[in-house]
Amino acid sequence: MPACSRSGIIGWGVYIPRYRLKASNIVDLWGFDEESAKGIWIEEKAVGNFDEDATTIGYQASAYALMRAGIHPSRINAIYFGTESKPYAVKPSATIVAEALGIKSKKTAADLEFACKAGAEAIRLGIAHVESGLADYVLAIGADTSQSSPGDVLEFTVSSGGAAYIIGNRNEAIAYFEGFTSYVTDTPDFWRRDGVPYPLHGEGFTGEPAYFHHIVSATKLLLEELGLRPSDFDYAVFHQPNGKFPLRVASMLGIPREKVLPGIVTPYIGNTYNGSMLIGLAKVLESARPGQRILAVSFGSGAGSDAFSIIVTDKLQSAITKAPTVEHFLKRKVYISYEKYAKIRNLIKRYRL
Repeated sequence: MPACSRSGIIGWGVYIPRYRLKASNIVDLWGFDEESAKGIWIEEKAVGNFDEDATTIGYQASAYALMRAGIHPSRINAIYFGTESKPYAVKPSATIVAEALGIKSKKTAADLEFACKAGAEAIRLGIAHVESGLADYVLAIGADTSQSSPGDVLEFTVSSGGAAYIIGNRNEAIAYFEGFTSYVTDTPDFWRRDGVPYPLHGEGFTGEPAYFHHIVSATKLLLEELGLRPSDFDYAVFHQPNGKFPLRVASMLGIPREKVLPGIVTPYIGNTYNGSMLIGLAKVLESARPGQRILAVSFGSGAGSDAFSIIVTDKLQSAITKAPTVEHFLKRKVYISYEKYAKIRNLIKRYRL
């Protein structure tokens, strides 16, 4: 899509569960090399409690987004929920969140799936709705309680969390969209067949031909379409499967690491899948200033990336304190044992004779 002219972010919200599991606990239990977690820069991860799932996380993040937007829920015309770990195999989460928030029934609602970039797809749809005049306000959500097989290397990162963004008219926005683009291929780097409890992945194949290729390609397409250079951006936020990948892809694009570090959250909360890039963007918004330009690029296995160019307005500063910040959630934590983590995540199966 070419440059945007009407759409922007009216409000945003984040929710991260308070429980944390240290990477060192996983190393000790499964006998990983001590450098395993350090090599991908993972210190700990957020774990949803018994009563927390993608839908409850999405609801709470959305409630905070409405607080920052300062609009009544009845003004939302569409709601899109991106997740790959919704609690119901057949029943949308978008309708549950909409009902709980008090969003009117005359609306468009749908759950989206594209691995870790379904939340970014929700934002893309929100932009399209506002740009075309089909909606005044769109609620876009990305939330997950990620899974992995016990003892798999993915267990270092799979975590719980999410973010929500309200897309509306540029005149009200705390940041507006300058443009966006997408790059998608059929790349089998990560998958889970029906009935299989945990996803499988292509090990090293998830890096070069998947994550790096798609993010670099989407970013270059965006720069070409908007006539921009990497140096034109003050911040860059990428999908965060771990702490190291975003820094590496930034280097490949010629973006200094100091422009990426403000949005890095994965080492402290893990990979929240559909919340990953969206939470990172929220963290950047907490420190950005009017006029600054943000590059935000998602990645979803299977595989594809969405790249957005976002420019901050003078309305941002007054919105930050209206709801809990990412920094608040990073500091609000309680450490748990692997045993409690396994119980909460239902990794322990009980059988009766």
